[in-house]
Amino acid sequence: MGHELKDHIKKVYGNIATNAQGGCGCSNRSCCSASIESIGYRSDEINLLPIAAINAAAGCGNPTAIAGLKKEEVVLDLGSGGGIDVFLAAQKVGPTGKVIGVDMTDEMVNLARKNAKATGLTNVEFRRGEIENLPVADESVDVIISNCVINLSLDKDRVFKEAYRVLRPGGRLLVSDIVTEGDLPDEIKNDKDSWASCVAGAIDLNLYLEKLYNAGFKDAEELSRKGYGGIFSAEIQANKPQ
Repeated sequence: MGHELKDHIKKVYGNIATNAQGGCGCSNRSCCSASIESIGYRSDEINLLPIAAINAAAGCGNPTAIAGLKKEEVVLDLGSGGGIDVFLAAQKVGPTGKVIGVDMTDEMVNLARKNAKATGLTNVEFRRGEIENLPVADESVDVIISNCVINLSLDKDRVFKEAYRVLRPGGRLLVSDIVTEGDLPDEIKNDKDSWASCVAGAIDLNLYLEKLYNAGFKDAEELSRKGYGGIFSAEIQANKPQ
């Protein structure tokens, strides 16, 4: 199921990228951004971003709001999509900092690069690649962010090992992701559309934190959550030891 599932996820998000360039079907910008404001983005921080970046956003939180980004830091966004979190992070780290977005979907990378030109930001870069095998040098980034993407991976242990590899000593990881309390039914875990909609790949929060510790991280913890019941959106942080 591995390759077939990955191809299905690529197709779904490729379609999202393509459709994002066609507009949101509203007569004004406010209705296009209302849904992402509901997951933690402020209107004042997204109003100046390309509408195609907003349309392509498929997150479950706003990791740039919790990352405590500082000037001159190098930031890596796992599964950067149309670039919304990259652009927000780039404004926080300033022109002497840098933000790299990695995404496995060609259409998303192309869209993000187009959006980058529209923003005029010069401290952003988008690379095509998989988060299980990052096209990023060892110990070259200060902060890793990600927004509702790690749940899509079929090998989360590998994702966290790669994240640990590219972080500098003392670096930090702050992500928004879908997690569960307990295990999901097999009929959900075996459904490709449930995977692509960020449900079937979600794992138990305690297991998520355990995998971070196993990769070498310390201080792994849940900061907050949205939603109730067996599946919810959580903001999670972890640190790489000095």
